Amino acid sequence: MIAASSRQASPSGAGRARLPRMDYLLLFAVMALAALGLVMVASASITLADRELGQPFYYTLRQAIYIGVGVLLGMGVYRLRLALVEQAGLLLLLTAFALLLAVLVPGVGTQVNGSVRWLNTGLFRLQVSEPAKLMILLYLASYLNRHGEEVRTQLSGFIKPLALLGLAAILLLLEPDFGATVVMLTTAMGMIFIAGARLWQFGGMLGLGGVSLAGLAVSSPYRMERLTTFLNPWADPFNSGFQLTQSLIAIGRGEWFGVGLGASIQKLFYLPEAHTDFVFAVLAEELGLLGVCVVIALYAVVVWRAFVIAIQAEKAGNGFASLLAHGIGIWIGLQAFINMGVNMGLLPTKGLTLPLMSYGGSSMVVVCAAIALLLRVDHETRCTVQGLTASGAAASKRRGQRA
Repeated sequence: MIAASSRQASPSGAGRARLPRMDYLLLFAVMALAALGLVMVASASITLADRELGQPFYYTLRQAIYIGVGVLLGMGVYRLRLALVEQAGLLLLLTAFALLLAVLVPGVGTQVNGSVRWLNTGLFRLQVSEPAKLMILLYLASYLNRHGEEVRTQLSGFIKPLALLGLAAILLLLEPDFGATVVMLTTAMGMIFIAGARLWQFGGMLGLGGVSLAGLAVSSPYRMERLTTFLNPWADPFNSGFQLTQSLIAIGRGEWFGVGLGASIQKLFYLPEAHTDFVFAVLAEELGLLGVCVVIALYAVVVWRAFVIAIQAEKAGNGFASLLAHGIGIWIGLQAFINMGVNMGLLPTKGLTLPLMSYGGSSMVVVCAAIALLLRVDHETRCTVQGLTASGAAASKRRGQRA
């Protein structure tokens, strides 16, 4: 547990109050994942970048820039009061829907590998599902905090956010982006359950959502092929099962301590998307089971600290901050679990990045913003607990109660 400094006067009595320290354990885990990810992106992409672009460190330099942009954005987000973020919930929701709609407009969205998920901004391609997930999560935390009693006691309070989530899911599936849909809906259902939805309602909607997603998967030949390939990739190892079999070979070659950093064979044009969706397989090959355990432990620390921060925020009386922290923890943990599960052949291919590690600007920048929000929740909670002037929703709530 990170020790927090208390507000005390200096021996002279004229000293300033010291601000609480942030959660350095969370910050260390995030920085370690980003740094390790940068190293693995460099290792996984160097041969590909050299052959296709003549610049061995092309993807590495871009990933470093994405991390830098993410850090700068995170510093700005960290300074935002949670009260302002909560008040902007509806605007964020409308922005999310605008992005999801814009990418579907012919001539606006950019198609890659059969999916239209990106907006070309000129400088970079924005994968709209990444900021949309965070914006929807922020709105949902705001809604559940404002209508908590209705969610717990009335069916309408439970149905209203699900209707919006259903609309967002439809837009994501039209891209199509099945993986982002699963992550968004599962995270949202977790937040609704934490907010106090009745168990029978939660169970019923969870079952209905599961059946609907299963029906979508079975009804589409593209998704059905992914499911059958996941169940038995060795049935067609040179076609539909090629990517997964190469990933499994990479992980198997790693054994206990790996073949050595930079010594992967599978990244040499055998494993497709080695620096994006399957960077975990390259890591397992080069760093072995030891490296895999380190990565899993770092993600476990991030999720654990997110839940601890959420619990502390709830005790401090800030429901919005608590729900937001829970949602961020569920989102990052779930997406990391799915990506690693896909790499190991435990789950069907989803096209999801490994948060903070896979190559990609949209994912990196948005996750950095989410981590900054998590640190902001922690900061405002520590201020509230230690009697300092909190600048977020908790302070607004207290001022309203005193009025």
